[in-house]
Amino acid sequence: MQAFPSGAPAVAVVGAGIVGTSIALALRRRGAEVLLVDRDEPGRGCSYGNSGAISVSSVAPLAMPGVLASVPGMLLDDESPLYLPWRYLPRALPWLARFVASARPAAVQAAAARLAALQAGALEAHEAMARGLGVPELFLRRGHLHLYPDEQALAKDATGWPLREAAGFRAERLDRAGIEALEPAVSERYRIGLFLADHATILNPLRYVQAMAGAFAAGGGRIARADVSGLAQRQGRWQLRAAGAADGRAFDHVVVAAGAWSRALLAPLGVRLALESQRGYHAQFAGGRDLVSRTVVLADRKVFVTPMEEGLRIGGTVEIGGLAAPPDERRAAVLGRIARENFRGLQDLPMQTWMGHRPCMPDSVPVVGPAPGHPGLWLATGHGHLGLTQSLATARQIADGLLGAAAAS
Repeated sequence: MQAFPSGAPAVAVVGAGIVGTSIALALRRRGAEVLLVDRDEPGRGCSYGNSGAISVSSVAPLAMPGVLASVPGMLLDDESPLYLPWRYLPRALPWLARFVASARPAAVQAAAARLAALQAGALEAHEAMARGLGVPELFLRRGHLHLYPDEQALAKDATGWPLREAAGFRAERLDRAGIEALEPAVSERYRIGLFLADHATILNPLRYVQAMAGAFAAGGGRIARADVSGLAQRQGRWQLRAAGAADGRAFDHVVVAAGAWSRALLAPLGVRLALESQRGYHAQFAGGRDLVSRTVVLADRKVFVTPMEEGLRIGGTVEIGGLAAPPDERRAAVLGRIARENFRGLQDLPMQTWMGHRPCMPDSVPVVGPAPGHPGLWLATGHGHLGLTQSLATARQIADGLLGAAAAS
């Protein structure tokens, strides 16, 4: 890993998921000398296993009014869509207190407005990005179909849909016949559909990130595989402490986009983030891709069902369980069972499972921008389950702030 040539600002981006890779590409395209560094290959972390949904209307934060009443279920029901294992409760209490506080109506409205602003224009941006990267086939714009078994289940989302409508999104309500016209493989159990026609899906998130990384490298960006364990500022420039990286490397700026690991990386600098790992799972059925033709949301189970290049992916659940514990295979097994119960044709297909760490702030709003009191240090983390949707806008905000909006091409 050689020193950067003089002239353009030297920037290290720590974290090569969809957010970090988008930032690195945006900065490089505006002329910065950029090193993208991660312990793994680009896209192999949390971005690998997401559901691929570009969900611009998802402005309702995870913490909604009434969430306090759900806390006992989070602790007692290991099949709950939002689950907090007892063993992790002492560690999670500070975050949980902020999470509950974020459910106040005024806080929810403020969070929804900020999410809507960050997600505005995401569909067009991702469509243009996929086309520009030479992978237009990864962008599927057929809408998202949210399903409910009955009026009672729909009523449980009575707060979220008005937030979508306030942000300018209108859903078409469908009866059972309307559901079958779009997705005939869906179980008879689902009788009410809400269809958001202008939504999209990325059919292979890993390949999408890899295409970004390829464009970044082809444009002169540098990628290093190293485990960054610390940051230090000396004489106004930043250095990385990383296994396998030479000491003494200096950068004008560092962007921390390390997902759920960002909190530990920043804490020694006095940058305190109320960040938790939102452990998400998926089950994927090889050969089942054609059972649905768009993203389908089983809204009563908080499960996303998406056609992927390599099969049918069932993603969901939120487990607040930290970074150290191994995956709870029961959580992935539940997703597989839900899929088989509600989609015909999956019984004999092989299934693989996955777990990843989504970085989650108590109010579901990511932290994007300069770190106060630390010139040259930039933050881009806390995107929760919306990292794909928000990635390009996050990259634009960081590039505008770091290089100036006038540098945009």
